[in-house]
Amino acid sequence: MKQLLTALLTTVALSLSFTAWAQNPQVELDTVHGSIIIELDVQAAPISVKNFLKYVDRGYYTATLFHRVIPGFMVQGGGFGSNEKSKQGTMDPIVNEASNGLSNLRGTVAMARTSSPDSATAQFFINHQDNPFLDKSASSAGYAVFGKVIKGMDVVDQITQVPTKTKGMYRDWPAEKIHLYQAYNLNK
Repeated sequence: MKQLLTALLTTVALSLSFTAWAQNPQVELDTVHGSIIIELDVQAAPISVKNFLKYVDRGYYTATLFHRVIPGFMVQGGGFGSNEKSKQGTMDPIVNEASNGLSNLRGTVAMARTSSPDSATAQFFINHQDNPFLDKSASSAGYAVFGKVIKGMDVVDQITQVPTKTKGMYRDWPAEKIHLYQAYNLNK
């Protein structure tokens, strides 16, 4: 009887967990290699999600690039226009939500930042592999995960196959442009 009750409670908890994710906003990234759909975790990362959706809704990510590609690590976008120039018009930086309990695992999406913990604006990255060393720890402020890829991880895998080069001060710059044509809020 005790095992049955434990199994039932576990099933209910998992169902609620999946339901919580299912009710979260979704964003589609339309790239040169195909579509990536991200589900955002409003409960765990409300500030990061609100920030990301503001950029999506105002069209900030239209005609931008994935400008940093490191196979076995991550792909990063949101910082450069398709003209390969730094994208202007970012909003104020947000507080780092890396203590939200979400881990930088394969397919999760996190806010990129400078060495200052509370410096994230528009840039984000998709973890290509598990990167738990990017999580908050005693020695690191961490990088705030705010969503996960629910469709299109094969597109991320394709992006990581693009050769890279050094472009000025930027390492891991794709040798061919990886366009992010547009980001769509699928809940609007």
